[in-house]
Amino acid sequence: MIEFGFLVLGIVAGILSGLFGIGGGIVMVPSLIAFFGMDILDANATSLASMLLPVGILGVFAYHKAGLINIRESLWIAFGLFLGSFLGGELAVNINETLLARLYVCILLYIALSYMDFFTLFKKKKVQEPVEYSKVARPIWMFILLGIAAGVFAGLFGKGGGIVIVPLLIGLFHYNPKAASATSLAALQLPVGLPSVVIYAHEGHLHLLYAGLIALGILAGALFGSKLAVKLPSAMFKKVYALFLMVVAFYMLSKYI
Repeated sequence: MIEFGFLVLGIVAGILSGLFGIGGGIVMVPSLIAFFGMDILDANATSLASMLLPVGILGVFAYHKAGLINIRESLWIAFGLFLGSFLGGELAVNINETLLARLYVCILLYIALSYMDFFTLFKKKKVQEPVEYSKVARPIWMFILLGIAAGVFAGLFGKGGGIVIVPLLIGLFHYNPKAASATSLAALQLPVGLPSVVIYAHEGHLHLLYAGLIALGILAGALFGSKLAVKLPSAMFKKVYALFLMVVAFYMLSKYI
């Protein structure tokens, strides 16, 4: 029966992955801790391992069909993710677990508040309309640095890295929210978290069976989530994403702080 629970968790994570381009780890890690009794390092390892295979590929196809993905930029982000993943995994297994959880809560709250435009209340800033990814050419190193930052975060907190990639593509690169989610999801289809998974496995934190069941669920859920995202208006898409982040942030806040 517990195996069925992991499959359902994967489906839910897959829907969110396809919808928001986040990889699904943002819901998997808290759920593995809360509902399956894992400690944070075991949850991180299982989450990362479940995303090693291209489980969101059906969602990527749906986004690509809608003309929302720049494959070249996604590949450079993926390269950076792979580099950053090693450092993130090393940090995670060598710091206090409670501190790790609290850091995660703080970062998640910051991202959630940013998506709700909370910080714009305290400063005047000229609003720049988001542009489609194909309109503005940017140097390769910017995408690699973005991937490295997301890779460190992913290895440290067991996430796919999309929770960092999507907000930065929107806020710094001025991507359309849908294009940001599509590009992030595409970057996460390569085994960018492998260095972190190897480190976690070496320390005895990996559950391969559970990761495999979750991966099957993600494969099914990601297609549905991406199709739903394509149909949502961009303004509504960003509001739904912000609400989702706030719910997860407050859950983790109540659990660890």
